[in-house]
Parts: sequence; C-alpha cells; structure tokens
Amino acid sequence: MNTRIRNLREDHDLTQKELSNLLNISQVAYSYYELNKRSIPLELLSKLADFYNTSVDYLLYRTDEIKPYPKTKLSNTSLKDIINV
Repeated sequence: MNTRIRNLREDHDLTQKELSNLLNISQVAYSYYELNKRSIPLELLSKLADFYNTSVDYLLYRTDEIKPYPKTKLSNTSLKDIINV
C-alpha cells in the first residue's frame, strides 16, 4: 500500500507536507504511512481514496483498477442482505 499512496501523491505533484496539511496530520505521521512504519487508520484511508478518486481496494492492492466503484444506495438494503451476498 505504501507504494500506491506514494505514487499517487507524486502523480499529483504533491509533497508529503502538502498532503499531510490537507489531511490535518503531521508530515512525520504521513511519512510513516508511506514507509509502512505505521498502519493507516481506516478513516484516513477512506479520505485518501476519495481525494485520489479511487477505491480503498486499489490502495490496498486488492484490485489494479484505479477507477472507484460506483456509489450504491443502501437505504433499501438490510445488513442481513449485504452479509448474505
């Protein structure tokens, strides 16, 4: 994952400091995420996926498809239906 977040940051011509400011974290904390010295909290991982317009699965190497998944409405779907898929 650290390679993907570093490559995305560099592809967007951002420094670690610039991105850490956007995420409201320290540059050192962000650096630890890129170096795989610290696990990225789920909330921050979700923010990164939204910022880069990709999916968390892409950041986690669960897919090579950079495009995000289509948004779905869960209002008419019960948790039981989701779990039993």
